[in-house]
Amino acid sequence: MKKMLLLTFAALAACQSEPTLQKYFVAQTDNQDFVTLDVSPSILNLDQTKLSLEQKQAFQSFDRMNILAFKATDANTAEFETERAKVSQILKDPKYQQLMKFGSGKEGASISFVGDDEHIDEFVVFANKKENGFAVVRVLGNDMNPTSIVTMVSALQNADIDLKQLEPLQQLLEK
Repeated sequence: MKKMLLLTFAALAACQSEPTLQKYFVAQTDNQDFVTLDVSPSILNLDQTKLSLEQKQAFQSFDRMNILAFKATDANTAEFETERAKVSQILKDPKYQQLMKFGSGKEGASISFVGDDEHIDEFVVFANKKENGFAVVRVLGNDMNPTSIVTMVSALQNADIDLKQLEPLQQLLEK
């Protein structure tokens, strides 16, 4: 009985220590080289009366976006490489299924998701460039699917985006 209890406890402890994007975002909250943003659907200022039923359903599956950006400078090159490698390692976890990849491993972007094809809980965009830094965008929702993402993107063309919520990210890019 003691062995079974110890094995169960060890297994639970091992599961708790696995790095995740959520844990990574939280760990970087106070790091000066990072900017973190939580963006709600209200940023989009969409006129609900002009949305089709399909667009409304797509936006109902969207909860929020978390953005984490690292601004690369001459002074933090080593930290940039370390942090980029950490994110890349997290995204190698099998729960993050890669949809697309652009560019090389050192510079480019990837789009991954968590869930299955018709019940996606999270889309992850990871973009990096040595001269600029990197950004990780988590699009969180319930039962999203690739079609709903395309539908949302098409509806965004008519959005009146509230840029005030993005000011911290704009300030990072200006530095």
